[in-house]
Amino acid sequence: MDDRWIAIATENELAPGQMKRVNAAGKRLLLCNADGKPYVIDEMCSHEDYSLFLGCIQNGRIKCSLHGSCFDLKTGQPETEPAVEPIRTHPVEIKDGQLWIRLG
Repeated sequence: MDDRWIAIATENELAPGQMKRVNAAGKRLLLCNADGKPYVIDEMCSHEDYSLFLGCIQNGRIKCSLHGSCFDLKTGQPETEPAVEPIRTHPVEIKDGQLWIRLG
């Protein structure tokens, strides 16, 4: 397992409600800004292999635009069906104006 920290963006790169695709160590991730707080999740919905980048962020959740499943950005847990499996979340830290994630 990879357990290193990787810089993926500047601290103020995204406005609230915005997201950015990130490829880190071969993993497809999304950096999401929910009300000014950064979250990093796996890009693909756990229900179908569909990019969550095409969805929207509201109230600390991301909504998949294909079937409407919503996931908690902090825990990755699905909050609405049809998804029943969580998405993976990744730790985020801010240091020296950079956003860092830990893969592992």
